[in-house]
Amino acid sequence: MGRRIDLSGAEIRGGDHGDGGPPIFLPRQTAAASPLIALDIGGTLIKLVYTATCGAEAELRFAKFERRKLDDCFRFIRAEGLLGCNGTTLGSSKENIALKATGGGSYKFGDDFREKLGVSLDKLDEMDSVVSGANFLLQNVPGAAFTYMNGKRNSIDISPDNLFPYLLVNIGSGVSILKVTGNRKFERVTGTHIGGGTMFGLGKLLTGCNSYDEFLQLSQKGDNFVLDLIVKDICGELVCQKQGLSTSTLASSFGKVITSMKKLTDYRPEDIASTLLSAFTYNIAQISFLVASLLGLRRVFFGGSYIRGHKSTMENISYALDFWSQSQMQAAFLQHEGYLGAIGALMSYGDPIDENLTLEESNEKNTNETAAPTDATGADEHNDSNIFPYLLVNIGSGHLLSANVLHVIGKGKFERIIGSHLGGGTILGLARLLTGCSSYEEFLELSQRGNNLAVDLTVGDIYGENGYPKIGLPASTTAASFGKVNSSKLSDYKAEDLAAALLNSFTYNIGQIAYFVANLSGLKRIFFRGAYVCGHEKTMDKISRSLKYWSKGEVQTTFLCHEGFLGTLGAFWSYENMGIDGLESHEVIREVLLGAPYTGNFPSLPLTQEQDIEENTTVEAEVERLRHENAVLKSELEWLRRENAELKAKLA
Repeated sequence: MGRRIDLSGAEIRGGDHGDGGPPIFLPRQTAAASPLIALDIGGTLIKLVYTATCGAEAELRFAKFERRKLDDCFRFIRAEGLLGCNGTTLGSSKENIALKATGGGSYKFGDDFREKLGVSLDKLDEMDSVVSGANFLLQNVPGAAFTYMNGKRNSIDISPDNLFPYLLVNIGSGVSILKVTGNRKFERVTGTHIGGGTMFGLGKLLTGCNSYDEFLQLSQKGDNFVLDLIVKDICGELVCQKQGLSTSTLASSFGKVITSMKKLTDYRPEDIASTLLSAFTYNIAQISFLVASLLGLRRVFFGGSYIRGHKSTMENISYALDFWSQSQMQAAFLQHEGYLGAIGALMSYGDPIDENLTLEESNEKNTNETAAPTDATGADEHNDSNIFPYLLVNIGSGHLLSANVLHVIGKGKFERIIGSHLGGGTILGLARLLTGCSSYEEFLELSQRGNNLAVDLTVGDIYGENGYPKIGLPASTTAASFGKVNSSKLSDYKAEDLAAALLNSFTYNIGQIAYFVANLSGLKRIFFRGAYVCGHEKTMDKISRSLKYWSKGEVQTTFLCHEGFLGTLGAFWSYENMGIDGLESHEVIREVLLGAPYTGNFPSLPLTQEQDIEENTTVEAEVERLRHENAVLKSELEWLRRENAELKAKLA
């Protein structure tokens, strides 16, 4: 059995002790000469938790190391005298010492620990350890959970009787999202490969930073408005007021790069770091909101080694989750959030082998399995009753650089459900900075010749050739886009490989968001439109594969081309031959720009817009009408610009 850890009366005392955070005192744990140690060896970092003596009491202490600097971890373990477990000290006995370890690296580096330290690793399931660690903090350590909003940190006390269920979003190199229903009872709902590894990888390439802490420090001094496109940049202040739009609403991350003549070296590293941080923290918060909505959960805890108590990171996540949920959900964070897996592994000392449970695959179902059944409508049945309702995803072109998701109910009837700031403008903006390409077509051509695996971190890179079969992740699955980037020199990587990784990451992200929204809305059919999608075979193929992966093939993916002429016969075309390429559409949709929140509150907008057009409009008349409307809009915009200039002159 071995020694167990007495958790009763655990508390956090004092301030921070280095990178590991403050120790957790265990007043009822017997102080012993031989410490207990557990490790979480992830894709980027090694997290270590161990018991130590402080006077007559015991405490938990924390340390972390970069995975590529494994020898530093070995030296620390020796220097701290941590090579004794359960009263047995290395060298005094031939008895094999086993350290508790979790994370993919526990499989990859087991031989290194045996060779360098003479110990074996008792490998524990990663997800089980993360949940055990989170539950330990939430149930046993007062003040371990807190909120962070508007620059204020507030501790929250949660009764163990009212803790479950909750959503746990673990932000490591990639992101895992878990529904926790009890002690050792959970399911991994989903995940995303756009996580901490993506931020850090792109941060290295675009800012030259050498550590994630350096990246966070840069972001604190930067201004993301230098590179981000907001609604005011598109419409001007007067139009925003007329339409009821917040001028600071984010339309497209990195969207300003497209129209700028600047090169990468013309931008401040601080501004780029700030833009990367806001882009990806908002995205993680948005996916978390969609998953929590699907599961009917309001309590969402964020953990993982890429949060690190960083104020802007927590502020972004909190604000975005509050915005999208209309204050119905609250983001909560954990002290020692990067050590959940290691803490959970440490808690397993003294457990019999058959009690050390892992993911309950046989009893828990993945959310992906609850998708609506495949639409069985025949290819020749194209009447309105079997077309509506559907989801329309616009991946913007021109000024519409975000991704907008609309629920189309019938002819001329729709409601805008959500938008994403990671759209066509983000892809091309980052592509220009990373590869120097001047057009979307050039970017796609580069991506065709590239290999994303040169920079993307896979499950196999973390866990080895067998992948993570317990939760159904094969070795080839992308764990973290740009997570394999080790060098801070952009010249060390081929432009083609960077383009391939960029296309892979954002198309799969758009597909994932579209699937969650469709699932949440009970829809089985998704149409994609926009110049950043249609006509580009590889883009359509990536999105199709993404939807097939997330929905297990149960959601119909279709692409709408000739998007400027929605009334034209044959405007719909299915990349996967879904059988509706002859459909005539009569919807004219006015798109509303709304991406991630920045500052202030977004005024309520009417969800449903109705527009009637004549049923027998000819193609020529429709084209002429659109040209006329375009001319009128240009004239009105020019008038508004002049009026705005005059008002500014009067106020000067």
